[in-house]
Amino acid sequence: MTNPLIELQRLGQSPWHDNIRRNLLTTGALKRMVDDGDITGLTSNPTIFEQAIAAGDDYDAQIRSLARQGKSVDEIFDALAIKDIGDAADVFAPVYHRTEGADGFVSIEVAPRYANDTARTIDEAHRLWSAVRKPNLMVKIPATAAGVPAIEECIADGLNINVTLIFGLDRYDAVMNAYLTGLARRRAAGKAIDRISSVASFFVSRVDTEVDKRLDAMLATAAPDQAEQLKQLKGRSAIANAKLAYLRFRKTFSTSRYVDLAAHGARLQRPLWASTSTKNLAYPDVYYVEALIAPDTVDTMPPATIVAYKDHGRPEVRIDRDLDGAVALMQRLADARIDMDNVTTKLEIDGVASFAKSYDSLIATVTAAARAAASSNGAGGARTASVKAKAAVKRKAAARRSGTTARARKTAVKRKTAAKRKTTQRKTTTTGRARKTSARTRASKTRVRATAGRKRTTGRARASATAQKTRRSSRGRTSAGRRRTRR
Repeated sequence: MTNPLIELQRLGQSPWHDNIRRNLLTTGALKRMVDDGDITGLTSNPTIFEQAIAAGDDYDAQIRSLARQGKSVDEIFDALAIKDIGDAADVFAPVYHRTEGADGFVSIEVAPRYANDTARTIDEAHRLWSAVRKPNLMVKIPATAAGVPAIEECIADGLNINVTLIFGLDRYDAVMNAYLTGLARRRAAGKAIDRISSVASFFVSRVDTEVDKRLDAMLATAAPDQAEQLKQLKGRSAIANAKLAYLRFRKTFSTSRYVDLAAHGARLQRPLWASTSTKNLAYPDVYYVEALIAPDTVDTMPPATIVAYKDHGRPEVRIDRDLDGAVALMQRLADARIDMDNVTTKLEIDGVASFAKSYDSLIATVTAAARAAASSNGAGGARTASVKAKAAVKRKAAARRSGTTARARKTAVKRKTAAKRKTTQRKTTTTGRARKTSARTRASKTRVRATAGRKRTTGRARASATAQKTRRSSRGRTSAGRRRTRR
């Protein structure tokens, strides 16, 4: 049986793994996925590291060792992340060399607290680049207003950059411009540009989550005819937004500006579809992956989505289907007073805040374990504190997941209830019609019986009258005979 993930690669799309944790490396599980051809790259973020460190005791020994050396909490987390990312880069090195530097990348993110500070972002990106020291590393920089000039500077300095948290089309244009400007500056300085790689991570499902929430608020007070039109917009904005982004990618990288750079070895800055797992349980589990298959792209998927796609994915280039429909959908959203600029701006702010919250949470976990390790309680105390801190992190993560799942379940229940209500209404209407028909039938039968009864009554009356006449006539003839006899 053909592996759908390998088929994606034949169509020009690279499947990446949006996850990392130490036991994937120590057990050889990540290497097996690479060897099987399932994945050709890996991405990480603060939320992923938060969950990885809180999940078990894989990191405890290293945390204790570093704490006893007097390392700060930030230095401890750096060491944990850099080891995992460096080891993962080694796992993907064969892919990197086989594709001559076109694939096989592993990403590590600049701390979210620098998202709105250009200078600190540049410094942090260089520090991570130097610390990992792998040619197939990508440093993730968020596409904030402060992040865009940092992207240009880092590209000009020769770093591989994964631009993250892109939601809006205008911001995406700015990201592509920063990449091309950085390459042009580097080329003008007489430096090589043929080994610099970059991806632009365009987030998908979160767009539907935000737009659908706004549509639901409108549906609560909409008239029936308007409600039907609003319902037709749900679950479609994210894919339409991504399709329009892909159109801009093709346009930008077919200009003479890029072609001139490509003549000196410049590579495409590939769109990377991020957040392609479905947040709404009402949508299929590979809904976004299937819709956004396209040449010269990457799709980074969480473990569950990778498993699902390998099981029942149907690889086929679909992104260029109904592009006019994508444009029309955006106009319909605008007509419905859904401001996509406002939506994408909010998602960018929320995305930075979410990663910052995860970063703070994982730092709290590391802090508790490090303090315990440095105390007189030794390894046992460190382990106890670590367990307590991790338990708190797990509870918070579970609460967030529970809230998301609960919302998704409520949405599914609402849809099922609405469907049942419609079915019941149809049944009620049908039953009402049947009852009316039955009543008319009974009335008709009653009229027929009444008519028949009247006819029988009339017939009997006529027969009785005839009989009476006959008897009277007979009696008359008998009396006349008697009178003649007497005479």
